[in-house]
Amino acid sequence: MGKIASLSLALLLATGMSGVVPAAALPVNAQDSVRSLYDTLLSTMKDGRRLGQGGRYARLAPVVDRLFDVPSMARLAVGPSWPTLSPTQQQQVMEAFAHYISATYADRFDSYSGEQLQVTGEQPYGTEVIVQTKIVKAKGDSVTLNYRMRENAGSWQISDVYLDGTISQLATQRSEFHSILQHEGVDGLIMALNRKVDLLTRNVAKVS
Repeated sequence: MGKIASLSLALLLATGMSGVVPAAALPVNAQDSVRSLYDTLLSTMKDGRRLGQGGRYARLAPVVDRLFDVPSMARLAVGPSWPTLSPTQQQQVMEAFAHYISATYADRFDSYSGEQLQVTGEQPYGTEVIVQTKIVKAKGDSVTLNYRMRENAGSWQISDVYLDGTISQLATQRSEFHSILQHEGVDGLIMALNRKVDLLTRNVAKVS
């Protein structure tokens, strides 16, 4: 299975540094936010082998922090038990969740072989917006990813990702997190997320 196709699975589970993409101004609309993410992903893919996993993660992490509404996503993924967590536990879950998003994108978008990341349009979704996109592989087959966007303090951030336009990343993660929370509690969830990050980033050659 190709790396871009593997992103489908990643979304169902639930981000020397020369050439680093500088922090951009806050996007003025929802489509620009997704284009900003895709510009960084393409740059990272093209430099992927030189950067290695650690370099890709370092490039993507600040973009994930800027463009993903991690607090809202973490709260919704945890579900009804979120208010029972202490502020420290909530912060630890948010940090682990952000690391996991960055590590997953760094792993799945590891190299470039002619893919196109296209923003194709948008539609209103209540007070939010759904931005429609396609990832088109070199041979022409494509994966549809739609991004649910909400405006926060004048910028548009990603609050969910839909595979094939309908399969919610957050709904899938919420089911997975619920099982972990039931059996291992919030500390177990934090450990599970950090363990996944470690698995995605271990044994990586240092970037020269």
